[in-house]
Amino acid sequence: LREEMKANFLDAYKKLEIPKELIEKAKRNDGFPLYLSGGGFRGWGYLLLYQSQVHGHHYPISLINGFSAQKAHFENTEALKEVARTAHQIFRVSDRRRAQVPAVAFLVNVLARALPHGIKEAHFCQGGVREGVLFQELTPTIRLQNPLEVATAPYTRLSSAAISDLLLCAIPEPSTTDAKMFPESIGSHVIRAFANVLYVHSVMSKETASTAALYSTSTGLLSTSHGVSHSDRALLALMLEERYQGELPPREVDFKLSLGQLLTTEELWWTRYLGKIGFLVSSVYPAGFIDEDKPRMRLSALWASGLGKEGTKEGLKLKISIEKVEHDPLKLKETLEGGVGVIEKVGKKKNWIGGKDGWGMAVKVIVEEDALL
Repeated sequence: LREEMKANFLDAYKKLEIPKELIEKAKRNDGFPLYLSGGGFRGWGYLLLYQSQVHGHHYPISLINGFSAQKAHFENTEALKEVARTAHQIFRVSDRRRAQVPAVAFLVNVLARALPHGIKEAHFCQGGVREGVLFQELTPTIRLQNPLEVATAPYTRLSSAAISDLLLCAIPEPSTTDAKMFPESIGSHVIRAFANVLYVHSVMSKETASTAALYSTSTGLLSTSHGVSHSDRALLALMLEERYQGELPPREVDFKLSLGQLLTTEELWWTRYLGKIGFLVSSVYPAGFIDEDKPRMRLSALWASGLGKEGTKEGLKLKISIEKVEHDPLKLKETLEGGVGVIEKVGKKKNWIGGKDGWGMAVKVIVEEDALL
């Protein structure tokens, strides 16, 4: 049976006609990413999720949809069979699913050995055959839409697209002289989703807004969104929490730290920076409306050196351009003063990820008055 299944897997692999560039990528990255659906595989995923939440582990998101497991954990069939045999209760694994574990373990073993170049990581989803058939019926343009952007679209304000552009303008372009660049793992779809939900929790009190924002992608209003990776959920939740100045009651701090562990230190620093940019934008545009013919401010950013008191630090320089006016009934300058301080604090060494010896960069904010924006 093992050899028959292996031959069938290899035959299916050949019929997929995988593009050469994806095969080369798999060779470089020690395997293919594997995307799994169906009840049996979901049960396997819940076993992995269980492992990551017991015995001192605190994985923060309990959704199988978007959950990922690295090769070593996914292929450790003996360990997962032992969990299924001995654990008293496993979240979302029924007795029927538990009885299927030996069969799924056998399938995983064969698949891992049959797939050319191996498996790099496994990604789990909530859907099955029915959802796949329905998805196939959609037009290509709809299928190409990013799930996170679609999920956040109902919460947009009138100027969400312009706000998204503002946020993107606060990110420097890749450097042409060295390797400095914004992480590719924080896609523009995450920034656009952030702009879409920037004001959702603004009606809440200061005591609850940050906490509600932090939980929004795992148990809150976006928890039912399909096709969203856990890393994207963590990115968006942490940006939103920082948009409300990152203030949390003590009991929620551990959850924030757990979400941060799903990201690299570089990604985590950028969530703080972008969250503070969101705070600035929402302070200048409290209603979420931008008159694009006469905006109150423009943003631009570039990589910079010679920063800090001694002029020895490297980082980024953010320029905020505002219109020069004699009278300022909107008190724009006063509003900006608070936002500038909040953003520059992100670049202080004590606020780097991991402290003074951790990951971060200096941030210098310059406010310039222009005759015309």
